[in-house]
Amino acid sequence: MRVLVTGAAGYVGRAVVRELRARGHRVVALVHRSRAVFPDDVETRRGDLHDPLREAAADIDGVVHLAARSTVRDSVTHPTQAWRTNVAGTLNLLDALPASARLVFASTGSVYGRPAQQPISETAVVAPLNPYGSSKAAAEQLIDAQAATGALGAVTMRLFNAAGAVDGRADEDPSRIIPRVAAVAAGIEPVVTVNGDGSAVRDFVHVADIAVAVALGLEAATPGQHKIYNLGAVPASVADIVDAMVHASGRPVKVEHRPANPHEAPELRADTSRIRAELGWAPTRTTIDELVADQWTAVTGSR
Repeated sequence: MRVLVTGAAGYVGRAVVRELRARGHRVVALVHRSRAVFPDDVETRRGDLHDPLREAAADIDGVVHLAARSTVRDSVTHPTQAWRTNVAGTLNLLDALPASARLVFASTGSVYGRPAQQPISETAVVAPLNPYGSSKAAAEQLIDAQAATGALGAVTMRLFNAAGAVDGRADEDPSRIIPRVAAVAAGIEPVVTVNGDGSAVRDFVHVADIAVAVALGLEAATPGQHKIYNLGAVPASVADIVDAMVHASGRPVKVEHRPANPHEAPELRADTSRIRAELGWAPTRTTIDELVADQWTAVTGSR
């Protein structure tokens, strides 16, 4: 299958490209002003989600759509930018796809907002708390409508929190908690700031396990259908992550607390029973210690 990957140069994108190649797919990386270097068998095409993409997508069989503006705080400050990329960009991509193409869309557990019941199943009400979550929910609706016409076979992966490293390359996004804690342990940053008392729980999943789920979803996508799956593996609090990093690094991690952010839910844990049953997916890393140690090893190995 010839597969176009948007956001191929990103953290999750690199892992997805690696997994698709390992499965024998022909990967086409869509890049926008990126100097990323890909293996020789990966074709690179220039493209911007804000522009028409018919030429970039003309001969593809499937798309993994990872490119997005994905920071909650940034979306609160600049909501129109989040919607322009995440909604209008997805619309441009859908317009460019050949008939009967397959699509895997990277959405987010943030679409659920602050649900009362945990863990969260895919049948939970979609009620996002911030423009990022709202924009992803709107993109899901676009995909659902397009799939209903029969012109698309779609799978949406509601990712909770990616973690870990692939080929020694760790998450470098300073807005995410595990990279922030690792930076403090490594002496790159003096302190990690935490919203609230550190008890907020998030669900984490290794980036390599995400890549496997994406590949399985792409191979299972069926024209006229839109399947939605949660993707998480390891619930952990911020305090748990700090403790795991202290254990992995043998170094102290200074924490500074700030008021809780009203745009962030106190707990988000994924019910992954659907993807396990329908796609046969299961995570290979199942403890926060494994995920944090993987990040630490990659960070210290690259210095």
